[in-house]
Amino acid sequence: MARRPSPGPTGRGVPLSVYVTALVLVPLLGVLALTGALVRSAVDRSGSAAEAARSVAAVAVLERVRVAVEQEVVPVLTVAALDSPELVAQLGLPAMFVETARTQAATGLEAARTATDAAVAEVPADSSAAPAAEAAATALAPLRGDGTGELSFADVVATYDGYLQVSDDLAQAQRRAGEGARDEDISATTRAAVADVALLSRTAQAAGREIPLFLSSLTEVDQAVGAEDWLSARAEYRAAAAALAGLTAPELQQAWADASATGPVPAVDAVLDAQAVPGAQPMGILAVQGLVTQSNSRSAQLADLIDTAVSRAEAAAVADQAAARSTTTTTTVVCGALVLLTAAAVALVWRSLSRSLRRLAGRAQDVSEGTLVDVEVGGPREVRTVSSALRAAVASLRRIQDQAGAVARGDLDHALLDEPLPGPLGEVVHASVQQIVSAVRARQELQSALTHQAEHDALTELPNRAQALRLASAALHRAQRSGAMIGLLFVDLDGFKAVNDGFGHAAGDEVLRQTAHRLHDAVRSGDVVCRLGGDEFVVLVEPAESEDDLVELANRLVETVSAPIVVGASTVSVGASVGIATSRDGGTDADALLAQADAAVYRAKAAGRGRAELFDEALRAQLVERSELQAAIAAGLAGGEMRLVYQPVHDVRSGAVIGYEALIRWDRPGHGTVPPDLFIGAAEASRLICDLDRWVLAEATSQLAAWRDAPGPARPGEPTVAVNISGRHLVDSRVVADVAAALAASGLPAELLVLEVTETVLVDDPTAYEHLATLRATGVGIAIDDFGTGYTSIGQLRSMPVDTLKIDRSFIASDEPSHRTLVGMMIHAAHAFGLTVVAEGVEEPCQLEALRADSCDQVQGYLMSRPVPPEEAAGAADDGVQRARPQHPAPTR
Repeated sequence: MARRPSPGPTGRGVPLSVYVTALVLVPLLGVLALTGALVRSAVDRSGSAAEAARSVAAVAVLERVRVAVEQEVVPVLTVAALDSPELVAQLGLPAMFVETARTQAATGLEAARTATDAAVAEVPADSSAAPAAEAAATALAPLRGDGTGELSFADVVATYDGYLQVSDDLAQAQRRAGEGARDEDISATTRAAVADVALLSRTAQAAGREIPLFLSSLTEVDQAVGAEDWLSARAEYRAAAAALAGLTAPELQQAWADASATGPVPAVDAVLDAQAVPGAQPMGILAVQGLVTQSNSRSAQLADLIDTAVSRAEAAAVADQAAARSTTTTTTVVCGALVLLTAAAVALVWRSLSRSLRRLAGRAQDVSEGTLVDVEVGGPREVRTVSSALRAAVASLRRIQDQAGAVARGDLDHALLDEPLPGPLGEVVHASVQQIVSAVRARQELQSALTHQAEHDALTELPNRAQALRLASAALHRAQRSGAMIGLLFVDLDGFKAVNDGFGHAAGDEVLRQTAHRLHDAVRSGDVVCRLGGDEFVVLVEPAESEDDLVELANRLVETVSAPIVVGASTVSVGASVGIATSRDGGTDADALLAQADAAVYRAKAAGRGRAELFDEALRAQLVERSELQAAIAAGLAGGEMRLVYQPVHDVRSGAVIGYEALIRWDRPGHGTVPPDLFIGAAEASRLICDLDRWVLAEATSQLAAWRDAPGPARPGEPTVAVNISGRHLVDSRVVADVAAALAASGLPAELLVLEVTETVLVDDPTAYEHLATLRATGVGIAIDDFGTGYTSIGQLRSMPVDTLKIDRSFIASDEPSHRTLVGMMIHAAHAFGLTVVAEGVEEPCQLEALRADSCDQVQGYLMSRPVPPEEAAGAADDGVQRARPQHPAPTR
């Protein structure tokens, strides 16, 4: 029965939900991006406001330090004036008064210094004003003298200039802090408050500078300072005071107006304005003291105004921060709400649309599967349109169904057949009725062709596996009646995968076609050649005269298949291994006969390929013996009968032991030590080999870890341990986990474990290749064992997930010059691909010298050491290279 074609790849393509999501997601992403930008801007504004607040605070603390520094200047000048006999005489001051005034001035100086130190100490360490305050304190230290209360310096002028310089530096720092605040991204209110701080700071700085310059001109402490200097300072103060009319804060405007009307501000202005008149009477000492007191009060008033302005600026900056945070919160909440609303709207719309589409898709699926159901019309307008169209299509299909039923029943005169459907489909259905008779005849021919296709291989035109079993069953039934012998030859090609890999699958197909022709031409006309699949063929011989004739035929087939085959411009060669099974009197079934031939061909391949093997009682006994051996292996593994020996691997140049290969041994009770060659093959025929591999992995890694932890002299480098992994285990999905579990249990670093695999396993199974690549990525080393005995080409080494190439002992032991040359080529090619080379089976000094000449990296063999128990292997690195000559070849595995 022909298979009904699928309605189409309904599961493919981009879902509608993706388009809907994309339509919503694009503007939503834009909203999110805009929100992010707004949030970032608000965060930046918040940071700017905070920085402005810190800068304004720095102006305030620096102002207090500057005022304190300037208030030290007046006592300094007073002390200097009272220490001047000329000035005392000029002023006509009594000696008793001078002494008293001198004592008071010194006491005032100490108080001023204490106030300055307190102002510096109040500057926070993390403030931007801290560096300027520290610099001022450092500059004041040499100006103050030894701290005894007496002026300890001779140059009063230098001291006076030093004080003024400190005051100037602090004023500069204040201006920089104010400018930093104005440069931030702050609101207009905060900017105006910062500007008020700057105006008041300028006025306070001018006022603080005015009195010291005036007193200096009176006392003539500094001859460079005259009336012009303090008059200039006086003009600067008046300009700064006039600029205070631009204060923006009403409370600051009112406070300055009150200070300008009464108190020290107008008092100081009156005195200084009078002294600025040419020819004014010089001030007496008591008047000077009064002026200093009033000046200090004026400075205190200005400092209070600055504190008020700073508090107002800081409050404005805090408000900016709060506004920025509020903006951030509001923007985030609005965006989140918008996203949630959008998601909810999309979910509602999609729910309505998807429900209608699912209902429509379900009806369409029913129709595609041949169930003509009623189609409901509902949902959005577009869905309703499609539903209506599908309903009309179902109605048309029902009419076609009725017509097809009539044709199937053979009722070719039914009235339905005279009512064609409208359109091209109706014309086709009507025309099909007219062709029904022709179709019946054509069907018979088609059925014959389909039967042939079902029973034959499309590539070789030979009978396929199913037909081979049917033919074998029929032959066995005939043999049961006649008592004749039936022979079945299982032909398995050798080296076919190498052709596929090296020349491509098209070349492989051509090899299979030519092999099929050769087999067909080599057998009798009554014998049947079938292809089971892949590179496996069977030959059914009916009747078979004798087993000898079948063996002769098998050898002839091996010779025929092994002849070179021309494929395009290339010539390739494959071999064949043949397994022979026989049946007399039809005493077995086709499946059993095929299994026996398969077992025989397996033995042929194990015996070296390119030969024929007969399934006989000996093989049957071997199969029974193998089953018993497998049971004994399982029991031995569970009973602790397995042990490991270790053959050291030596560096060619230094002779040092750089690793070990772990080899399994079985101490079977009643049998002694069983060589690996006698039980590994049986284990590999079942999943027992995986259990053996796991045991060897756990034992070998634990042993090397124990050696590493044992006390002893340090050695350069760390030795590795190599473990053989079977092909069956390597394709097992648990192999990666098994290796990881062994490393974790032992605590051994992955780079100290080397897994050895045969090149045949690596080439024949892609799964094994993938598992090796995964293991190598974890740090485990990979080595190709017995290289040269399989079908791996040198060029394939470039892409293989391997680190080490181990050259088979057969090449090392050979005396043939060609083998020596081949070994050198293998070594140089492996080095070209970055691989380490290990030579196996080194038993003669001349072999070691030849390998050294060819730059081989590492060697192992009886020349250096036999496989030894763990306690002997642990000391191999300390004993040096052994030179014992072997008596027997080293067992493998």
